[in-house]
Amino acid sequence: MNDRVLVRYGAVPEVARFRVAVERPLPRGSQVVVRSHRGIELGELLQDALPDAANGIGEDDPVVLRSAGPDDVSRAGELRSECEWAFGEWSERIARWKLDLQLIDLEWTLDRQKLVLYVLNDRGPECTKLALQAAAAGLGIVEVQPVNGDGLVQAATGGGCGTGGCGSGGCH
Repeated sequence: MNDRVLVRYGAVPEVARFRVAVERPLPRGSQVVVRSHRGIELGELLQDALPDAANGIGEDDPVVLRSAGPDDVSRAGELRSECEWAFGEWSERIARWKLDLQLIDLEWTLDRQKLVLYVLNDRGPECTKLALQAAAAGLGIVEVQPVNGDGLVQAATGGGCGTGGCGSGGCH
């Protein structure tokens, strides 16, 4: 039995393999709560998930935690609405901080522990500056995720930008 399933998650969708820590089978297309590299998020199964003993799942391993319930879906909707409202505010901050970035979307993790800012740009110093400015302003844990016409811009090996600056692995 395959102990990993494909899940799509995020406002600018990512697809990744997740371990399964559910007690009953879940069909393809089910909404699930996952722990991704960013935190607790809502996702969609891209294949059937069978129960698996959660043995060997580490604290940082991507994992399907449970089927999404009505409270999870409602919470995700509330957070989405909050992000729609905050979009203009974040766009103004980026302009005020004189960063050469265009904000295209933002989203909170389901547990509201991290805000992900999607920007149209390559990974580089402007992303790091945005993360540092957000941290200096006391705006919580912010991850800057660059996006281009092909989708998410992946980190080069050995670097990244995020709340701790380049090299901290803050962006994935």
